[in-house]
Amino acid sequence: MSGSPDEVKLWFTQELEPAFSTVRVLDAAGRQIDRGDKRVGPSDRTLLRVSVPRLAPGSYRVVWRVLSVDTHVTEGDYTFEVVP
Repeated sequence: MSGSPDEVKLWFTQELEPAFSTVRVLDAAGRQIDRGDKRVGPSDRTLLRVSVPRLAPGSYRVVWRVLSVDTHVTEGDYTFEVVP
């Protein structure tokens, strides 16, 4: 990715239970750097998003755990790079 994103968005195949769904963005040292404002999309309940401040070039990890309306829990993580 070139430049810093404003937010991280994740889409799922089922609608999510907002109270039981989380997403965190971590820096290379493992510190949480997102704005802590995770939310499920108001018109698309399969979308989970969180805002991030301007990210410096480097590696970041997204960690998520969600509960869908059909009671399935899934979790995972992925990394992305911000380049100047």
